[in-house]
Amino acid sequence: MRRLLIISLTAFLIFGMVQNLVLARPPVISRGPNVLLVITDDQGWGDVRSHGNDKIDTPIQDKLAAQGARFHRFYVSPVCAPTRASLLTGRDHLRTGTSWVTHQLETMGSKEVTIAEMLRQAGYLTGCFGKWHNGAHYPNHPNGQGFDEFFGFCGGHWCNYFDTRLEHNGKYVKTKGYITNVLTDKAIEFIEKNKNKPFFCYVPYNAPHSPFQVPDRYFDKYKARGFDNRDACIYGMVENIDDNLGRLLNKIDELKLTNNTIVLFLTDNGPNGKRYNGGMKGAKGSSHEGGVRVPLFIRWPGYIQAGITIEPITAHIDLLPTIVELCGIPMPETLPLDGKSLVPLLQGKTEDWPERMLFTTTHFVSGNISRGSGAVRTPQYRLVKEQKSWALYDMIADPGQAKDIARDNPKVVNQLRNAYDIWLKDVTRDGIDRLPIPVGYIEWPVVEMPAPDGYMSGNIRFNCRIGWATDWFTNWTSTEDYVWWNIDVVRTGSFEVTLLYTCPADDVGSKVCVEVGNRRVEGFVTKAHDPELIFSPDRVESRGNSPYEKVWAPLRLGTIKLDQGQAQLQVRALTKTGNQVFDLKAVRLRRID
Repeated sequence: MRRLLIISLTAFLIFGMVQNLVLARPPVISRGPNVLLVITDDQGWGDVRSHGNDKIDTPIQDKLAAQGARFHRFYVSPVCAPTRASLLTGRDHLRTGTSWVTHQLETMGSKEVTIAEMLRQAGYLTGCFGKWHNGAHYPNHPNGQGFDEFFGFCGGHWCNYFDTRLEHNGKYVKTKGYITNVLTDKAIEFIEKNKNKPFFCYVPYNAPHSPFQVPDRYFDKYKARGFDNRDACIYGMVENIDDNLGRLLNKIDELKLTNNTIVLFLTDNGPNGKRYNGGMKGAKGSSHEGGVRVPLFIRWPGYIQAGITIEPITAHIDLLPTIVELCGIPMPETLPLDGKSLVPLLQGKTEDWPERMLFTTTHFVSGNISRGSGAVRTPQYRLVKEQKSWALYDMIADPGQAKDIARDNPKVVNQLRNAYDIWLKDVTRDGIDRLPIPVGYIEWPVVEMPAPDGYMSGNIRFNCRIGWATDWFTNWTSTEDYVWWNIDVVRTGSFEVTLLYTCPADDVGSKVCVEVGNRRVEGFVTKAHDPELIFSPDRVESRGNSPYEKVWAPLRLGTIKLDQGQAQLQVRALTKTGNQVFDLKAVRLRRID
C-alpha cells in the first residue's frame, strides 16, 4: 500500500490516555477500547422513533441514544459516497477525490489515511461489512485502505437483497438470506473471532437504499399501518436494521465487552423520499437541512454520560479525530484534517467550543462543481446555493426554512458566501477529475473494469441512462463507436483479457478487439448469450435508473502486454454482423506473469 503515514504509530496505549471523560476515572485496563461504527444508507433523521416519529419502531436505536450521547445537530453530505469519504478520513470529501456516487467519482484516493489504517497501525484488527462505495479497485478497495477483512460490495447499490452474491476479500461468494442479516452475521463472526484483541468493526449497511426489498413480516407490519408499498418497505428495512443492531449489541454484551466498546451509530444523508423528517426542508441530495442533518449516537458505558444531548453543530469530518482521541492512540502525521475531536463536547465542555462553519456541496456528473448546489451552516444560519441564487434562513427562529431572509441581511449573505467560495476553491484545488483505474498490483492480480467506470462514444449509451453502479453499455450499432477506460499500470506485465457480454443469436459474429496504445488483442463473438433478467422481489413496480441483474458470458480474447504508466484501454468493433455488436458489462484483466 502507498500511504502517507510518515511516522509509524507506536503500540496502542492503555485506556488511561483517555482523560477527563464525563464520569469517574475509569479502571486501568490492558487494551484500548473496541470500536463498533454502524452507518445506514438513506435513513433520514426522522426515521427514528425517539426523533418524534411515532409511526416507526426503532427500540434499539432509541435505547442506544438513551445510554450515551445524542448529537442534536449532526451533519453529513447530501449523498452516500462523499459522506463515507469524510467519515473515514476526517477531511472534506472533495479533498479525497470523492465528488459524486458513480463513474469513478466515488473513488477515494489511496493517499488518504483512513480510520482503519490508523487503528490497524495501533494494533487493532479491522473489518468492514457492507457497502463500501469509495473505490472498487486496489488500493482504493477496503483491503487496500486499512481493512483486514471486507465482506460486502464496493459500488453505490446492489441489485438483489435476498440470496445474493457478495464479495469477501476480492472473491465473490454466494450468500443465503436477507442481506442486512447476512452482513450482521459476518460482523458478529468478526467480533467473536477477535474478542480478545482490540477491534474496529465498521458496518455500513446498504438499507434502506433501493431496491426496495424486505422480508414479509416487516413489510406487512407497516402496510397494516396504512403506508404505501414504498414507505412500508423503507420503514420495514429500518426496523430490520434496528433488530440487527440489537444483535450486534447483544453479542458485545454476551462477550462481556460492553464497557470496553465504543459504539457509534449514524446515517449517511437525508431520507430517500418525502416522509416524516422533523419538519425540515429537503431530503437526500439536497443541501437544505433535511438533506444533511442525521442521527448520531455514541455510547461508551462508564465513560460517556448516559442520556446527554450535544447541541453545537458537528459533522462527519469530526468522527476520525474523535475516535483516535477516545482510543488513546497518537494522531499520525497525515494530510491536514478538517474535523475536530468531539471529546470536549462528550466531557461537557461546551463553553469553550468555538463557533464554526460547516460546508456542503453536491456535484452532479454532468455539471461543473461551481454550478452545483451547496450550503454554509453556522449555529444560527443556513445559506443555501441552488444554481445561481442564494437563500438565507435563520435556523433558530425558522428551523423549517419557511422564510428566505437574504434580502434583509445582505451583510450575513456576503460573509457566508465569501466563506463558501474560499472553502470551495481550497478543497478543489487538486481538481475533481475521475481517477484512472489502477492495474497490475501483485496483491490484486484481477481487475474488473465495469461500464460505469468507462467512457463511450457515438450511439453507445448506458442501459439505464445515467450509469449507476451495476449498469452496462448497450446500443452498439456502429463500428465507428467505441468505449474506453483510463488505466494506470503500476508495473509492466502481460494480462489475459476477457469481455463480459450478452448477445442474441441474430447478432452473433461481430469481430471485436481491445487496444492499448499500439497493442491489440481481438476475437469473434461466436456464442449467443441472451439470458432473462434475474427475478428480484421488489416491493415497488419501478426501479427508476437501477437495472436488474443478469448473468454475463465471458469472451476471452487472449493476452496483451501493458507497459507501466497511464494509458487508454479501448474496446472497438471491427465488424458488425447484426443490429448491434453486443451489450458489454465489463472488461476483466488478469495478470499472468
